[in-house]
Amino acid sequence: MRRVESAEVVYAGEGMVTVDSATIASLIRDAAHNPRRRIRLCTHSNVDDAVHEMLIVHERSCYVRPHKHIGKSESFHVIEGTVDVVVFDDLGTIAEVISMGPYASNRPFFYRIAEPLYHTLLIRSDVLVFHETTGGPFQRNQTVFAPWSPDGDDADEATRYVSALNAAVAQGRSGAERRA
Repeated sequence: MRRVESAEVVYAGEGMVTVDSATIASLIRDAAHNPRRRIRLCTHSNVDDAVHEMLIVHERSCYVRPHKHIGKSESFHVIEGTVDVVVFDDLGTIAEVISMGPYASNRPFFYRIAEPLYHTLLIRSDVLVFHETTGGPFQRNQTVFAPWSPDGDDADEATRYVSALNAAVAQGRSGAERRA
């Protein structure tokens, strides 16, 4: 039995959890009805669990504020869709862009960050579905948001930031293509 924590957070329940294409389709429908166009299905029992595993759906319009995790690793596995994971240095300069997709895309489909690196998502498909795992228990102060990024409360400011970031990523790619 599912437990609804909020419009964006649902717990799968106790014991064995299975996920099929109907579950993913349901999550995609639910995300489309949320103001922030996202939802997560937590397969762990609660915020105090030692391991947190989530199936997460984000629509293309989602703003994921650049952040890093203190004292925790994070793994990320793309199930459906495409995304650029942008990794920054502490000053906000792009250090790396990882273009990801599902296994069949021949792109990287999995990453694990074991050190506190600022990162964000630029979603390239209409919908991104991914499996994320991190250590628990959840403590809000272990997620540090980049001070040079907008908090997302002002949608126009977040949109401008994402547009500038997209331009910087595109420029970096075209520069890399010229050097190749």
